[in-house]
Amino acid sequence: MKAIIIGAGHNGLVAAIMLARNGMDVTVLEEKEVIGGATKTETPFVKAPHLRHSTGSYLLGLMPPELIDKLGARIELLRRDPHYFLPTLDGRYLLFGSDKATLRQQFLTFFSESDWLANEALAVEIGKIRDDLVSCWLKEPLSVENTAEKYIRPELRQVFLDLVKNPVEDYLMRFGFKSELLISMYAVTDGFSGLYGSFGTPKTGLNFLVHNMCRLPGSEGTFMVVKGGMGSIATEFARLAMEAGTKIRTSTLVKTILSSNNRVTGVLLGNGEELQADIVICNADPFRMRTMVGKENFPDSFNKKLDNMQRYGTTMKINMALKSLPTFTCLPENRGQHNATIHLLPPEKGIMGTIKKAFEDVQKGQLAEFPAIEWYMHTQIDPSMQDEHGHHSSAFFVQWVPYKLQGTTWDKEEDRYVKHLFSIAEQFAPGFSDSVIEYAAMTPEKIERDIGISYGHIHHIDNTFGFDERMPYALPIQGLYSCSAGCHPAGSVIGAAGHNAATRILNDHLF
Repeated sequence: MKAIIIGAGHNGLVAAIMLARNGMDVTVLEEKEVIGGATKTETPFVKAPHLRHSTGSYLLGLMPPELIDKLGARIELLRRDPHYFLPTLDGRYLLFGSDKATLRQQFLTFFSESDWLANEALAVEIGKIRDDLVSCWLKEPLSVENTAEKYIRPELRQVFLDLVKNPVEDYLMRFGFKSELLISMYAVTDGFSGLYGSFGTPKTGLNFLVHNMCRLPGSEGTFMVVKGGMGSIATEFARLAMEAGTKIRTSTLVKTILSSNNRVTGVLLGNGEELQADIVICNADPFRMRTMVGKENFPDSFNKKLDNMQRYGTTMKINMALKSLPTFTCLPENRGQHNATIHLLPPEKGIMGTIKKAFEDVQKGQLAEFPAIEWYMHTQIDPSMQDEHGHHSSAFFVQWVPYKLQGTTWDKEEDRYVKHLFSIAEQFAPGFSDSVIEYAAMTPEKIERDIGISYGHIHHIDNTFGFDERMPYALPIQGLYSCSAGCHPAGSVIGAAGHNAATRILNDHLF
């Protein structure tokens, strides 16, 4: 049985491994010159040509360890300890890591005992829900209500349902945080990440839960650095796929997914070549998939569901080459803060209103004055990424920005806005701008153009859509399947969608 997989992203490669190991004749078609999709390691800087960088995705946290074991994948992961650094402009800070005694003292010194107790209670409860939900991720999704009934312990079922249906701040406020800064930090980094939504948006709690499903060995529930960059994942999955007999063709654009009498027959390539297949699995986002198939070939109910899930990407990544690590005013000595996710947030007074207004501005096509910034520097924890001059690989993850700007264009505004974001970082780490050798900004438009994700949405589908609300693996055309990040369980570097789509195909056609 012949199977064609469109796209050599991590989910497509996972599906290829599983199908080829079960005797299928598998070909993966990738339009770019290199595999990986958004999961790749590159050398993008002209002025630092040997400095390696994860240009798209940048951390691994949500991939189920059971999946890694099942595939037999060898991926070297590096623990970030500390994993969060929250600097402020008034001298306070928090350094989240394995040193609980020091963290507690920072809470008591800079915040309050109530905040410390709330933080501990949050970690315990979300950990229980995470443990309950584990097996759900590698299976076909149920409705949220049936998921609660089947997987969640009785005393937490209503908590789970409230969490995934409501704004994330409703969940966080239950624990008794006194500081709006802490509520905002958790909301931004886990509840709003990659979403078209902010405070008051329903189901941002679901995204928060997704980002707290980290179970990698040695991680203690935190995201980890992949040694050699995120491209190491794609390289390893490609190795396993080819060992199983998969053929991978790069620089091969699929123009059309062919079908006849509501059954898939193969694909038409950009060069006019036609390839026949019994099964086609699309790793491209659902909107690109529909374009390749033709909207008219799907039933109205499917088109309506997909149209309802369309959201614009509102995240921006700025990849940077640095001469040196920044010095933070609130914590000038190096205590590992450069390994962490560094949260640059507005001043605490009125912070939730400030963040909400930033998203409202973006909805109008305007650039926010002080967006939330997550700052990453991975070369201290993974020196293999550095060049011969000891330069550092760094990135800003900015939310939110408009997909399209009102009254102007990204071409006109990009450099100015990047410099504005640098000025925000300067408030926390004076002199930072002088350390920037070169930068490359990825706006939503560039994410769409360069990576090939419709609307520049890094998760394909908002993670406010969950469980059976997401894209189905088996599509309305016989023999056509989806394994994209738009499927269950969520958008991120997870691999479960590739596993689950392959499992569905094997059940449909071999067992």
